[in-house]
Amino acid sequence: MDNLNLISNFAEFKELKNIDKSTMIGVLEDVFRHALQKQYETDENFDVIINPEKGDLEIWRNRTVVADDEVENPNMQISVSEAKQIDPTYEVGDEYADEIKLNSFGRRTVLSLRQNLASRILDLEKANLYEKYSEKVGEIITGEVYQVWKKEVLVLDDEDNELLLPKSEQIPSDFFRKGDTIRAIVSRVEMINGTPKIILSRTANEFLERLFEQEVPEIFDGLITIKKIVRIPGERAKVAVESYDDRIDPVGACVGVKGSRIYSVVKELRNENIDVVNFTTNTQLMIQRALNPAKISTITIDEESKTASVYLKPDQVSLAIGKGGLNIRLAKMLTGYDVDVYREVEEEDVDLKEFADEIEPWIIDALKGIGCDTAKSVIALPIDELARRADLEEDTAKEVVAILRAEFE
Repeated sequence: MDNLNLISNFAEFKELKNIDKSTMIGVLEDVFRHALQKQYETDENFDVIINPEKGDLEIWRNRTVVADDEVENPNMQISVSEAKQIDPTYEVGDEYADEIKLNSFGRRTVLSLRQNLASRILDLEKANLYEKYSEKVGEIITGEVYQVWKKEVLVLDDEDNELLLPKSEQIPSDFFRKGDTIRAIVSRVEMINGTPKIILSRTANEFLERLFEQEVPEIFDGLITIKKIVRIPGERAKVAVESYDDRIDPVGACVGVKGSRIYSVVKELRNENIDVVNFTTNTQLMIQRALNPAKISTITIDEESKTASVYLKPDQVSLAIGKGGLNIRLAKMLTGYDVDVYREVEEEDVDLKEFADEIEPWIIDALKGIGCDTAKSVIALPIDELARRADLEEDTAKEVVAILRAEFE
């Protein structure tokens, strides 16, 4: 068939664009029927036969044989005398089919056909790409860096589809060169002016979650569940995990022997420190685990305001806060509580003999006589009781307490 190479490379084109056979046949038929409507005003009496494997196409027009003087529409009807010239067996009322050659459409129509077909194939390819990656949102994909720009990186997948990794979705210490292999999750897929835009991310919590699924079989199999992930990309992350099997230690399984499992995750995230903690519904215990490695002395929790006051020994405060405040920020994000850290000050008591130069000896003796040997034991008593029990004037008692209080201020 003289089709001016319109679909001679169809099989190759179909494979290249990854479009299935039935869809391609539908598109081709639609394009040619549109051309038939323009040429003959209707396509109802035409059969379009497509062979996608050979890249071949045939168009047949079906007309009814009518008496010579009854032809009203030459496209729908053919006179019996004309039909008999082709085959003498035709009679009035028979159906006559003749093949329409593509070159009969004219060069301009054929050119329009080619452009229309190319446009439809492109639209179909875009729709397929959008659908394909919409189903992959949240999944890790591997691609090759094709071009590095100031605000984003252009990545090609294994089918040479273009994917974008914006600067805002990169780990701060990420550095890429053309040809580098890159792993990221599909963050979102947008359709902008009919063209799909596929956005990747390496900073999303889901990226860390997918990496754990790849490295820890127990997570992939559902024996261990990741309850929550909080990250400051490239710096530090906390992962709360829970095991449904009492025999499995979720933290140990995630870290691996000598850190073997978590090492590859840390390496992929540019040495991001990852703390894996056991999840619990006990708020106090969860806050304690979230502030690890700091050792907490006491915690006071206000459920209404979602705040927690944490008291620690002086040497533990810096561990709770962490470098640049990262540890406490992540603890707040992980627990959902506004955590305030306080230094636990242990003030030593002072013997009353140490105040001999400020308080007269007879007063000290009187205080010791009522069992008050130290400064704090004196301060703990109300002024009137102190004066009564030690047989002191009230003003004297006030003066003594003021001297003792000054020691601790």
